Amino acid sequence: MNSEKVYNMEFAKLYPLLVQKAERKGRTAEEVDTIISWLTGYQTEDIRKAAAGSISYSDFFRNAPQLNPDRKLIKGVVCGVRVEEIEEPLMREIRYLDKLIDEFAKGKAMEKILRKKA
Repeated sequence: MNSEKVYNMEFAKLYPLLVQKAERKGRTAEEVDTIISWLTGYQTEDIRKAAAGSISYSDFFRNAPQLNPDRKLIKGVVCGVRVEEIEEPLMREIRYLDKLIDEFAKGKAMEKILRKKA
């Protein structure tokens, strides 16, 4: 899938897919919101408004209140590509979220997903 197609998708169409992926593994929408909030700085209310609106996926990330500096600790493969090697900054941000949701759906502990130091 090309970058522009991903960027132009509505967050409202993608958010339910992220939640469904988590719920299939016994996780909750609230936990998905926690992950999105950690990554982007959006509050739950803002995430829900975006999910009910028509903001594009790219604008959701471009308008993020505060991207978490620890997001750069996210490593690994998503969609066959190492997230830390993605050169285009906006696509890297999008794939960070994909990677976090993948980890979450696979049962990884929230503390590890949020890169909390012991």
